[in-house]
Amino acid sequence: MKKDDLKEQYRINRQIQAREVRIVSDDGTSVMPTPKALSIAQHKGMDLVEISPNAVPPVCKIIDYSKFLYQQKKRQKEMKAKQVKTEVKEIRFGPQTDDHDYDFKLKHAHEFLEEGNKVKAYVFFRGRSIIFKDQGEVLLLRFANDLEDVGKVEHMPELLGKRMTMFIAPKKVPTAKKTQVKTVTEAPKKAVDQESAHKSKQKEYKIPTIEGE
Repeated sequence: MKKDDLKEQYRINRQIQAREVRIVSDDGTSVMPTPKALSIAQHKGMDLVEISPNAVPPVCKIIDYSKFLYQQKKRQKEMKAKQVKTEVKEIRFGPQTDDHDYDFKLKHAHEFLEEGNKVKAYVFFRGRSIIFKDQGEVLLLRFANDLEDVGKVEHMPELLGKRMTMFIAPKKVPTAKKTQVKTVTEAPKKAVDQESAHKSKQKEYKIPTIEGE
C-alpha cells in the first residue's frame, strides 16, 4: 500500500464526525465525547486517530500521527514478509512416459506440494501421438492419485490443443520459506527394461475428487 493511500485510510482530529469515541490506551479503554478527546490530544501535543470507524462508538487512539503511520507501515512489511508466495510448478509428460521418468517427476511434484506450491501437470501430444489421449488422461489420474496425501485436484484433466492439463493444489500451507523455481521435464536416463518395469509397477488407481464436491 502506498503511503498516500495509508494516510487516506484514517480520519484524524477534526475529520472525526462521531459525537463520542472510545479511546484505547495502555491503561485500558474509555468512552468520552469527541471534543473532550480532541482537547486531551491537543494538550498532550498529539493527534486523535480513528482506527476503527465502524465500531459503535468509533475506536480512536491518542498518538502522534506520524508515529502511527510508521507503525502501520512497519506492520504491513512484517505481514508481507510472513506471507507464503505460491508458485505454479509445471511438470511435463509424454503420453508414453516410462516408469523411471514418472517416478522422478512424482518425487519432485511431492516436494513442490509440500512447499505450498501448486502443480500444473500436463501431457504434451507431439504430432500423431494425439491418438494416445486416453492414455494421457489415465497417466494424469494416476499421478493425482499418487499425490493424494499432499495434494488435491483443483481441475480435472482437460485437453486444449496438444496439451492435456490438470492442476493440483497443496493440502497444507507451510510456514514462509524461500523456494526455487523449478520445472521438471525429463528424468536422468537410466538403463532399464521399460516394458518389464512398466508391467511390474503398474497399479490400479482411483479417480480423485475435486475439492468441494
